[in-house]
Amino acid sequence: MLRKLLSISAATAAAGMAATATPALADGFTLPGKPSIAMLYYGPKNDGGWTQAFDEARVKIEKALGVKINFVENITEDASVIKPAAERFISRGANIVIGTAFGHSDAFKDLAAKHPKVAFLNASGTTNGPNLESFYGRTYESQYLCGMAAGAASKNGKLGFVAANPFGVVNWTVNAFALGAQKINPNATVNVIYTGTWNDPVKERAAASALIDQGADVIGQHVDSPTPQIVAQERGVYGTGHHRDLRQFAPKATLCSSVWVWDKFLVTELKKIIAGGWKPAPYGAFIPMSEGGTDIAGFGAAVPADKVKLIQAEREALLKGKQIYAGPLADRDGKERVAAGQVLSDADLWKMDWFVKGVVTQK
Repeated sequence: MLRKLLSISAATAAAGMAATATPALADGFTLPGKPSIAMLYYGPKNDGGWTQAFDEARVKIEKALGVKINFVENITEDASVIKPAAERFISRGANIVIGTAFGHSDAFKDLAAKHPKVAFLNASGTTNGPNLESFYGRTYESQYLCGMAAGAASKNGKLGFVAANPFGVVNWTVNAFALGAQKINPNATVNVIYTGTWNDPVKERAAASALIDQGADVIGQHVDSPTPQIVAQERGVYGTGHHRDLRQFAPKATLCSSVWVWDKFLVTELKKIIAGGWKPAPYGAFIPMSEGGTDIAGFGAAVPADKVKLIQAEREALLKGKQIYAGPLADRDGKERVAAGQVLSDADLWKMDWFVKGVVTQK
């Protein structure tokens, strides 16, 4: 997810999203023929996380739409790989192409301009146009609920979190996780270690182990592999997963997972494209839980039944429009970040570089 953002700041990425917005065609975009869909997977379809979530969604989309979706794996963030893969599908008749990486953004912008009769969608991208729409989920909603599960299961209120990079899309999950935990235990703290990479099981193991050594009895995560959950199970503590239901890898440890449910969004969006007159969101689709994107899977036995009911009630509230980043809200230094009666803007979410009370960050 959002690969290779190491070279750009979250603020720059947010500005880039705005800069690449393009007015939709007056009558919208309409396919010239029957839909033929292809997907470019960033990684292998069985990676256990980000890409596998898309592959599982593909199967559900095929069933819902009654179509066959072709795909190719390991399309890295390199235009020399992305463009030929897309062109091959287009030459064979594909008129809807779906990308799955931040690093597909620029190549998709070029492809969309070259192929105005082809619809392009790209997960975690930043480029948009009359026949191109980037999309991403509001992961802080599901991570807030996972934080509640963590707070409910923790015996000492000391939580750990293995994070990839200190960018807005990661920081908003850290803060939401902390706010969720503090909904259950106001004194809960979250100690965060950034690995500096999206998928490095060795670094994730070291980070999770260090957090447990420091006293954390629940480990949250925003990295691609299930390693933090595996370490939690090995060490006899608990954890919360990301991308998919990680009980598959650590059934005893995993309390709850923030999971992608891309099919819920993509089935709806693809139906719009197929129907004709599709107008892509000019700044990309930023999807709340109510429209797909993310949800939760769980719960582990360590989450008390009464707390499960509370988490489910909060989930229902989110589906009805509850805002997690609503004021009054201050950061850990006491600076007001959201005034009473206000909600943090999407632009401020994307560039989030601050943390709520109780979050301790480490490199």
